[in-house]
Amino acid sequence: MKKYDVTALGELLIDFTENGQSQQGNPVFEANPGGAPCNVLAMLAKLGHKTAFIGKVGNDFFGKQLKEAITEVGIDAEGLCTDNKIRTTLAMVHTLSDGDRDFSFYRDPGADMMLTQDEIREDIILDSKIFHFGTLSMTHEGVRNATKKALQIAKDAGAIISFDPNLRFPLWDTSEDARAQTLYGLDYCDILKISDNELSWLTGEEDYTAGVHWINEKFDIPLILVSMGKNGSRAYYHGKMTEVEAFIQPDTVETTGAGDTFCACVLHYVLEHGLNKLSEDELHEMLVFANAAASIITTRKGALRVMPEIEEIQELMKPGQKS
Repeated sequence: MKKYDVTALGELLIDFTENGQSQQGNPVFEANPGGAPCNVLAMLAKLGHKTAFIGKVGNDFFGKQLKEAITEVGIDAEGLCTDNKIRTTLAMVHTLSDGDRDFSFYRDPGADMMLTQDEIREDIILDSKIFHFGTLSMTHEGVRNATKKALQIAKDAGAIISFDPNLRFPLWDTSEDARAQTLYGLDYCDILKISDNELSWLTGEEDYTAGVHWINEKFDIPLILVSMGKNGSRAYYHGKMTEVEAFIQPDTVETTGAGDTFCACVLHYVLEHGLNKLSEDELHEMLVFANAAASIITTRKGALRVMPEIEEIQELMKPGQKS
């Protein structure tokens, strides 16, 4: 028996999300705890799983706030390191008219990119069923080497490896570097969650099935999930494709954390049913649950502290509830 269901490595940061205007007409930003890997873990913890995080924050006000936040939602913070010189990474989240968002990062440097190989908690990874990561921990050499060390530990231990590229292009020196590290991640993972625009960028294919075929020709990835925003999601599994439409919320405020919530629900399903011999009905059930949870988070500011309860998700999934 493993102590942790899922351990994730990567960025833990403050998402400054727009929240109205001041009396002087200036934009007001709310300091929400964020970072894709911990958003995933927060949803998994909400679903009753044991989770742990490996990463780095600054020894400052925001770093302390983040450690308190992840501990509060049930994420084990033993693998969280503190940097005494570099400040906690910040992101300004600009909400667009359709609820989508644009990011401006304060991360040159930021504490999350200062994680070193020596700071990787091998014992935590060895005691985990699933290891989850993205590409923000691969943008710079030091944290990239730390990520690769953690990946190798997880691989050698037989953990299921989950990968969400979650590409943020302004953080990369070149698109070629982003592509190379994304391909590196594909070579390790058993579960890939990738957005529609990332899939088209990586493969050059506008047709998503053609894009997945491009990946499958080069890599052995049993389960590939394609998130398509308002158009729903797809699961590609051993030559089968299952597609489920989205739950459209009339009161969507922003989409931050929707993909992370979706990814967490997929990992939840894999933890309960395994990764082998999933039927088309099971894939459909998995996507419906993940789509419903992702739609709920779009009605809330932030993500990590406001993940939906399982009862909310099940209520939305009832017949006649889908908008």
